[in-house]
Amino acid sequence: MEQDQPQGRDGPQEAREELVDSAERFREEVYRHYREHGRRFEWRETRDPYAILVSELMLQQTQTGRVREKYREFLSRFPEFRSLARAPLHEVLECWQGLGYNRRARYLKQIAEVVLAQHQGTLPADADELRELPGIGAATAGSLAAFVYNRPVVFIETNIRRAALHWFFPERRHVHDRELLPYLEAALDRDHPRQWYYALMDYGAALGRRSRDNANRRSRHYVRQSRFEGSRRQRRGQILRALGGEKALSLEQLYSELPAPRELTDDALAALEREGFVVREEHEKGGSFRLSS
Repeated sequence: MEQDQPQGRDGPQEAREELVDSAERFREEVYRHYREHGRRFEWRETRDPYAILVSELMLQQTQTGRVREKYREFLSRFPEFRSLARAPLHEVLECWQGLGYNRRARYLKQIAEVVLAQHQGTLPADADELRELPGIGAATAGSLAAFVYNRPVVFIETNIRRAALHWFFPERRHVHDRELLPYLEAALDRDHPRQWYYALMDYGAALGRRSRDNANRRSRHYVRQSRFEGSRRQRRGQILRALGGEKALSLEQLYSELPAPRELTDDALAALEREGFVVREEHEKGGSFRLSS
């Protein structure tokens, strides 16, 4: 394992040389691990921008095992941008069920609509343009640029952060991502960025499985995931399932279908309304809620 961040004994040039040397050895170790333990996924076997986009949205905050189960089903039901853009939201959410974080399904549908309306049906190749799409942050934009278009971009996500902290900062705590960037820039295989990021993510994932010490806890950006049971996130999913299909339910009907407390339902329902997942309809028999189209 590498030592802590090199300071350079004789000045900036020596520090730079140490950084480059450390990054080269890191790249060699990552590729060695990949040759021996590289993982195979369906989304790595395709160059279809739409299919890779689907996998990247699914892989946000979801383990690969669960994504494997849904990826093929989703592509079978919505095989390209046009079919997804035209699908009712309730059908997309129904197919997404089991992956959690349902806003990702809505983002995916919105992206399909934007790609058709503004980009002639072609996913943008530039990371800055990708970041303008709904639900696409810096990490996802970087991964799409690398995996779809083989662009030599530098980005940080969970497994990349873990690998860099483990190798370059084995003792430090509260490490900011900007401190990792020079090392990741130096280590990047600019001739084969797609393969490099497959290898780097596999290396970071392996560290997460085998190491007692999760290096990501030493990141300044580390946030412990909140408890799911009894959370607003769980209640959001329950509401979306209750309103599945084209059902419209009154507030009292939702209360009767969902476990107490009612305040949790009110809070989650208000958030779903604000985000456009759910619409409220007023009629003679009172108000009701349904999924947006």
